[in-house]
Amino acid sequence: MLVRSRAGRYAVWALFLVLFLPLFALPLAVIVAASFAGRWSGALPSAPTLAHYATATRGDALDALTTSLVTAVVASLLALVVGTWAALAAEGLGPRGRRVVDALFVLPVAVPSVVVGLCLLVAFSRPPFLLNGTRWIVILAHTVLVTAFAYQSVSAAVRRLDPAFAQAAAGLGARPFTVLWRVRLPLLLPALGAAAGLCFALSMGELSATMMLYPPDWVPLPVLVFSATDRGSLFTGAATAVVLLVTTLLVLLGLSRVRTRASYR
Repeated sequence: MLVRSRAGRYAVWALFLVLFLPLFALPLAVIVAASFAGRWSGALPSAPTLAHYATATRGDALDALTTSLVTAVVASLLALVVGTWAALAAEGLGPRGRRVVDALFVLPVAVPSVVVGLCLLVAFSRPPFLLNGTRWIVILAHTVLVTAFAYQSVSAAVRRLDPAFAQAAAGLGARPFTVLWRVRLPLLLPALGAAAGLCFALSMGELSATMMLYPPDWVPLPVLVFSATDRGSLFTGAATAVVLLVTTLLVLLGLSRVRTRASYR
């Protein structure tokens, strides 16, 4: 640890608990408690029930969960491809060119996501690119919003790569594509796994731009959580939020195992 003294370590742990408990642990515990509550008229919930989870795992909620998973997977893959390509391409530019590319990819997250949604709504509401009212505009919005994080993660890893590996492969007669596919991308696998997990998690929880764009037949789960709480079904909304959280964590756990194996390779 950076803090070597015992008193300093205790102080760091105490500060961590003071910040973690009220800001993260307590709100999460309240949501989990509300998801099992039949009533909550006092300090603690009462009449525990699983009925809210039955509602949150079937019918429209199950369809919304599937929609969120498909949207997040497709958007993450697209963001990973575009972000990786841009990071590798920017590495060959000079410092000024890299700064320009960095600024272009950071721009979508530098403005509110609702502005990104409005821009896409205006841009794709007329032919020849008529996407308004389709699922593709939702996937496009998620891709635009998470690509910046994929680009930044991969770009940081590209700058840390030792060029000697690629130079040795090229010196042995490997073509540029072979160097990329057999040398550089395998070295980037841990960063690609981290970027994929980050993009997936962000896409699963995205709401602002989605609220402006989603069609009736493509409703992601965060929209359903918002709708449930907006009409007063707080306990059902809490159960749906827990389902969203657990699903995201399970996928991230699987990605972390893949990333760990890639690191060992």
